[in-house]
Amino acid sequence: MTKSATISIGDKTVEMPIKSGTIGPDVVDIAKLYAQTGAFTYDPGFLSTASCESSITYIDGDAGVLLYRGYPIDQLAEHGDFLETCHLLLHGELPTATQKSDFDYRVTRHTMVHEQMARFFQGFRRDAHPMAVMVGCVGAMAAFYHDSTDISDPHQRMVASMRMIAKMPTLAAMTYKYNVGQPFVYPKNDLDYTSNFLRMCYAVPCEDYKVNPIISRALDRIFILHADHEQNASTSTVRLAGSSGANPFACIAAGIACLWGPAHGGANEAALAMLAEIGTVDNIPAFISKVKDKSDHTRLMGFGHRVYKNYDPRAKLMQKTCHEVLAEMGVKDDPLLDVALELERIALSDEYFIERKLYPNVDFYSGITLKAMGFPVSMFTVLFAVARTVGWISQWKEMIEDPSSKIGRPRQLYTGSPRRDYTPISKR
Repeated sequence: MTKSATISIGDKTVEMPIKSGTIGPDVVDIAKLYAQTGAFTYDPGFLSTASCESSITYIDGDAGVLLYRGYPIDQLAEHGDFLETCHLLLHGELPTATQKSDFDYRVTRHTMVHEQMARFFQGFRRDAHPMAVMVGCVGAMAAFYHDSTDISDPHQRMVASMRMIAKMPTLAAMTYKYNVGQPFVYPKNDLDYTSNFLRMCYAVPCEDYKVNPIISRALDRIFILHADHEQNASTSTVRLAGSSGANPFACIAAGIACLWGPAHGGANEAALAMLAEIGTVDNIPAFISKVKDKSDHTRLMGFGHRVYKNYDPRAKLMQKTCHEVLAEMGVKDDPLLDVALELERIALSDEYFIERKLYPNVDFYSGITLKAMGFPVSMFTVLFAVARTVGWISQWKEMIEDPSSKIGRPRQLYTGSPRRDYTPISKR
């Protein structure tokens, strides 16, 4: 039996079909609402609006569930690697051994960027924010790879997808090297994806660099945790840009620009700044008092989530990864970690936070972990972009291949002046 919803507006009553997904809440299809009633819906921030149909990522915020193509995030992060997750998100299935070998080979041999792109960096100030550099350089890729910008060609779409996944860490490492004043390091084909990235970031010509496998594995896990997250702000930006027919490099550059916002990709940086501001465990009670004080504007960063109303499943893995990295780097008594652990304990036991469902999210631990790896705070969001590129490109590809996809065109509730006539300047 087909389900429907009855909507009455004034003297008009219409039946709107209800659609059901594999799992998750039903959606009311309001595509014809305006045509049949002359009314729009009003949903600031799209809190109750499904903007598309997708089979890539599923989130149940109340239960604390995150699935990539049906697979729980903890299983992928514990047992797989990032490129395996890339194959899953891009193609819909985990690869066989042969498919994995082929996929890894193709990504590895796309990691170099056009040599002329190195000249782009000379146009930026040395102290330019790495995200500003990334927006410019990723957008510029369309000027170099003309053979993969025809979005109507499935082969070109796939080549563009592989190029984005492969070249993003190279550009990110170049951005880091330029910022710290060191020469660029070329990728090496005998290294895995994450080890290659670490080497491009930290190797120098005057001595050999040996990748620490524990650190590489930890960063690989971080990449998996950030690979996709359903229709968040940056992913929606990529889809909206792509709906106009823009080339994939321009769409990803748009996603990076959106990710740069402190309410999105910069959240781990804000959480780290909060921990540093608190300083020591002794200062936590006073800080918590300010958080609870309605007249005070102090915010608890790294806790709570727009979607998750339970413990962020990525946070548990991030906490474990954080401890592994700190132990490997010889950080025994990190005051930031001490503050983080105590804050987590309070948040999980204090009724104030439990009632408001302010559980630790993935940003809470990722900042400490990346800092221990040696990355400056300004690079945190760049690393997020490296990981999220596969999610963006998978979502973009899905949208392009969806025959029901249309150019994005949200409507509005207009509250400006009604019609009025022009008055000559002499009479104003």
